Amino acid sequence: MVMQKILKGSKTEANLMAAFAGESQARNKYTFYGAKAKADGFEQIGNLFLETANNEKEHAEIWFKLLHNGMPATGENLMEAAGGERYEYETMYPTFAKEAREEGFTKIAALFELVAKIEKEHMERYETLKANVDNGTVFKKQESVTWICLNCGHVYEGAQPPQVCPVCEKPQSWFQVKAENY
Repeated sequence: MVMQKILKGSKTEANLMAAFAGESQARNKYTFYGAKAKADGFEQIGNLFLETANNEKEHAEIWFKLLHNGMPATGENLMEAAGGERYEYETMYPTFAKEAREEGFTKIAALFELVAKIEKEHMERYETLKANVDNGTVFKKQESVTWICLNCGHVYEGAQPPQVCPVCEKPQSWFQVKAENY
């Protein structure tokens, strides 16, 4: 019988977490740098920053999958995401705002408070989406709605979109309820 190593609590787990965090931060930083390089008139440099940012994303995904024994299911991801947003909304940003205000950084405190409200919206969105997944209502509504194919733009009226887009043949997963809030 082969003994399987346990990652939880190991130095390797800590290293994977640090690698994931580092690659994730580098990706964002390089995305910002790429946009700035392009704004400064350096298209090639901007593109190379963006290419590297995509490489860093791939590295982060490798470490993430090792930490989670693969990629968790969408329902789990929605629940975890809602929990993270809840923490940011209820604990992290209020604490940061309080500390910034105590140190005299009132504008930064106000920004922390405004972002906390956005995190609440994110939390509520993920919770609603999780309920839709659990209830089987992502692609099945109680009344007729307008659906749009995210690939080709085909519009369809009904309680649920077609199984396959009749125009581009993308599966039902490419449809969403059409937003007309503009």
